[in-house]
Amino acid sequence: MAGGWSRDGAVQDQIDASVDEGVQRARSQLARGESARYCEECGSAIPEERRKAIPGVQFCVACQSALEKKQTSSSGINRRGSKDSQLR
Repeated sequence: MAGGWSRDGAVQDQIDASVDEGVQRARSQLARGESARYCEECGSAIPEERRKAIPGVQFCVACQSALEKKQTSSSGINRRGSKDSQLR
């Protein structure tokens, strides 16, 4: 059953697109290769315990936290399509 101007299955298409986007984002952040000894962002040393715990780590804890915070706050995609969110 479609709601409003959308066709049948449009809601499921939006859900599928959101899931696919989340999977793609997670896969892009998977560890690749060897862990760096120094943070790629600030240049500070990455502790050996962190390098062992997260193979392929490239950032220190502070820079990784800042990067994750930036990524979650910049997701401005309006998948709901509600009138209120379109007027902002």
